[in-house]
Amino acid sequence: MHYTTNGSGPAVILIHGLFGDLDNLKALGKTLEDSFTVVRVDVANHGNSEHVSSMTYQTLADDVKQLLSVLNISDAILVGHSMGGKIAMATALLYPQCVSKLVIADIAPVAYTSRHDKVFNALETMPLTEINNRRDALTHMRSLDIDEGTAQFLLKSLKRSEHGFEWKMNLAGLKQSYNDIIGWPTFTTQFTGPCLLIRGGDSDYVTSAHRSAIIEQFPTVKAKTIEGTGHWLHAQKTSIFNRIVKDFLMSN
Repeated sequence: MHYTTNGSGPAVILIHGLFGDLDNLKALGKTLEDSFTVVRVDVANHGNSEHVSSMTYQTLADDVKQLLSVLNISDAILVGHSMGGKIAMATALLYPQCVSKLVIADIAPVAYTSRHDKVFNALETMPLTEINNRRDALTHMRSLDIDEGTAQFLLKSLKRSEHGFEWKMNLAGLKQSYNDIIGWPTFTTQFTGPCLLIRGGDSDYVTSAHRSAIIEQFPTVKAKTIEGTGHWLHAQKTSIFNRIVKDFLMSN
């Protein structure tokens, strides 16, 4: 996994969501680095990390465990948003000895139905060799009914190449692994360490229907809702989100 490290103190691993990269939680990292060693990662098939053909929560958790070994970290606090939250949860369930605390942002340990078909279509049909700049790319996105905020987020993964533009993320690998990414395997263990789930008040990613699945796997979980936010709660209410996370990490 490609990563960057800042700060000093107990280790915190920040894990982004689908189509993102290590900059997604950069603001949170800056908030934490006066008290913690903050490690922001690019998940496989994203950013500058390795392109792979298969992504499962077992292999993604193994990536986190291997990174901790490389960094000589015995245990760490894991913070993940969306897919990154699932990676953090899987790591905590598979390797609880490696996780001291867990923060999950707007995702539940359940399988979801497909909701990214339109995004994949916009990314795959981008005329990479024909566009001249990001404005052209944005126009393409908007023509396929991708809202401005989502389009700008996705275009962070667009980079110039010798022949025009290319995606930093591995679209083929992400699409091939999509059912695993939105799915959730059966775990026979629980994570009983400190755990916080933060949901967006306007988001449908974590609902009352998920309550039993969450408590069954994370019996000590505490939950907070940030009203007036959707799935991108860390970007919509950054200061509130960052404060909630830091207060939890600083507590016993």
